[in-house]
Amino acid sequence: MSDSLDTPAPPDAPKRRGMKRPASIAEEMKDFIVLHGLKPGDRLPGERELIARFQASKGTIRESLRVLETQGLVRSRTGPGGGTFVEALSESRAMELLGNYFFFQNPTIGDIYALRRILEPALAASVAGRLQEADFKRLEQTMQIYVDPPCDLEEERRQRHAELDFHSILVDYCPNPVLAFMCRFLQSLLRDLTLCKRIYEEPNPDLRESGLSYQVRLLRALRRADAETARQVMFEHMCTAQRYMEDREAVLQAKFLQISD
Repeated sequence: MSDSLDTPAPPDAPKRRGMKRPASIAEEMKDFIVLHGLKPGDRLPGERELIARFQASKGTIRESLRVLETQGLVRSRTGPGGGTFVEALSESRAMELLGNYFFFQNPTIGDIYALRRILEPALAASVAGRLQEADFKRLEQTMQIYVDPPCDLEEERRQRHAELDFHSILVDYCPNPVLAFMCRFLQSLLRDLTLCKRIYEEPNPDLRESGLSYQVRLLRALRRADAETARQVMFEHMCTAQRYMEDREAVLQAKFLQISD
């Protein structure tokens, strides 16, 4: 990395618009990581080198590194062999951070399914022709969890999460990482929304049977590598699920209003 500091940033380099100096330098550090091809586990230059490279004080550099650490992009290690190292942000951590943003946004079931109607059919089409027999068995084993009516509310919840697991498994085979992430995030919202948890606690034999029917049709299309049929089946599945969820949402809201009165 001896050539990494040959061209220090000029002292009068403008801050990124609207950013404080540490945040601005943190963004420049991200550019530095990309431009120099640093990978997870690679060490960043030492503090003195960073001070020279970014023409900033020790305190500013340390605060900039804390910004990146909070974002999950670097980690610090003390002791022999210590320093600051590039870190890969895990999908679960990214989901957690994005979920925190929506904590006070209160997305509705309609908001979520407006996107699921678009993205999940694209997901289904994208995996057509990519699944092996072991992958189909994995999907079918998940379906077995909810093939029979639940015996109690705990099994009801377990079955509903297994139904979402079916869709999460499809995400595992998606060749488009952006599409995969967005689909998985919407599925996580359905798992975590308080309203959805309340809906999942109620018996829903119609939704279970309807979902199974769509998933059986979907697997048939995927076994034929028929992307367009897979897309259409998933779209119908999402529309049916949305109608059910919104109907249950209306019922629960009506009950809440009666209690409030």
